[in-house]
Amino acid sequence: MKRIEIHTDGACKGNPGPGGWGVLLRMGTHEKELSGGEADTTNNRMEMLAVIRAFEALIEPCAVDLYSDSKYVLDGMTKWIHGWQKRGWINASKKPVRNADLWHELIEVSATHEVSWNWVKGHSGNPENERVDQLASDAAAEQARLLEEADD
Repeated sequence: MKRIEIHTDGACKGNPGPGGWGVLLRMGTHEKELSGGEADTTNNRMEMLAVIRAFEALIEPCAVDLYSDSKYVLDGMTKWIHGWQKRGWINASKKPVRNADLWHELIEVSATHEVSWNWVKGHSGNPENERVDQLASDAAAEQARLLEEADD
């Protein structure tokens, strides 16, 4: 099984607002960057979409070391998900789980991989985190620019 290192981040200009996501995939010395965005979204959705798009880029089951500065994504996948599933996608506050559509998608795309979920502190000088943060921020800025152009 191939070992892949994945770094992800999401960004939003306003929350909600124009958003972007960034991914760095690394296998040995080979690297690939991915990014994208949406016109009207939230930061948490962009954090999740980054991870989803990273897994979608893998063409076979892999051992994945995933790094994110999103406690929301990491805690969701390692702590909260089992309770949500047991309670029929109702959270501890007895309300529907937010972003359930993306949680379902994330479960599906990560299922064939052996994943190690790792938290990194954002904006702390971690080179890979800074890199994906820039990709996400640039994608969010592009979405904001497109919206501004559409308003003109």
